[in-house]
Amino acid sequence: MISEAQFQNELEQIIKNAIREDVGSGDYSSLSCIPTTASGKAKLLVKDNGIIAGVEFAKMIFKHVDANLNIETFIHDGAAVNYGDVVFHVTGSSQSILKAERLVLNSMQRMSAIATKTNTYVQLLAGTKTKILDTRKTTPGFRACEKWAVKIGGGENHRFALYDMVMLKDNHIDFAGGITQAIAKTKAFLKENNLDLKIIVEARTLDEIKEILHSDGVFRILIDNFNYEDTRKAVELIGNTCATESSGNINEDTIRRYADCGVDYISSGALTHSIYNMDLSLKAF
Repeated sequence: MISEAQFQNELEQIIKNAIREDVGSGDYSSLSCIPTTASGKAKLLVKDNGIIAGVEFAKMIFKHVDANLNIETFIHDGAAVNYGDVVFHVTGSSQSILKAERLVLNSMQRMSAIATKTNTYVQLLAGTKTKILDTRKTTPGFRACEKWAVKIGGGENHRFALYDMVMLKDNHIDFAGGITQAIAKTKAFLKENNLDLKIIVEARTLDEIKEILHSDGVFRILIDNFNYEDTRKAVELIGNTCATESSGNINEDTIRRYADCGVDYISSGALTHSIYNMDLSLKAF
C-alpha cells in the first residue's frame, strides 16, 4: 500500500475535484435565496441498517468548504447503525452546509455500503485464518475512499494501484513468454531500477503453481478461479513458501468453503463494484 502521506493527498484531491465538479462557479440555488449571514444546523440521518463509514471523510469535506463549520459526532466510523440513527450534527453557515451536502452524502452512502458488505464477508470468515482483500475494481477518482471503507468494514487493502506492488496476471505472463520468464524479467527490472516492491503471481492451473515455486522472490501466489479441491491441493503445494490468495467468482455462498481450503487471503472485487448505496440524508432542523 501507499504511505499515509500519499493516502491523505489522494483524499484531498478527491475533495478538490469533487467540489470543482459540483460547485463550479457557484451554488446559485443557495446564493439566490439564502443570505450569506444565515446560520443553520443539519443532522446526518440514517435511513437504513449497516456499518457507517465516511464520518471522518465528511469532516474533511466540511472543513475544506468552510473551516468554521462545527461538527458534533454521535456515531463513529465502523459502528453498526439502524434506521433513525443520527450520526452527527453540523452547524454554521447555511450556504456552506448546502455546498457540502451532496459530496458528503454521495461519499458516505457509498463508503457505508462498502463497509457493510466487507463486514458481511468478515463475519463469514470468522474462525478461519483467511482475511478479505479488496481489488483495483474501484470507482475512477474515488479509490482512496473506497479502500478506506474496506478497512472500516474490517477488511484489508490489496495494492493501491499499479505502482506500489507487482502483480503478474495471465496477460502479463502470456505477453512475457511464460511464468518463469515473467518472474525473471520482473526481478531484473526491480533490481535495475532500485525498486523494493512485492511480487504476486497469478496461477491458472496446478502445473503453473509448480512452475511458480521454482522461482524465488514471490511474495504471494494468486490461486485464480480454482475449484475447492484444486485450491486445497494448491495450498498444500505452496506450503510455507509464500502467502496464498484465492480469487474469482467468490461470493457469500462460497467464501467460507474457499477459506476452509486454508488460503491466507481471499480477494473480491464485489466489495467495491457490486454494492447498493446506504440510504442517508442530511436534514435541516
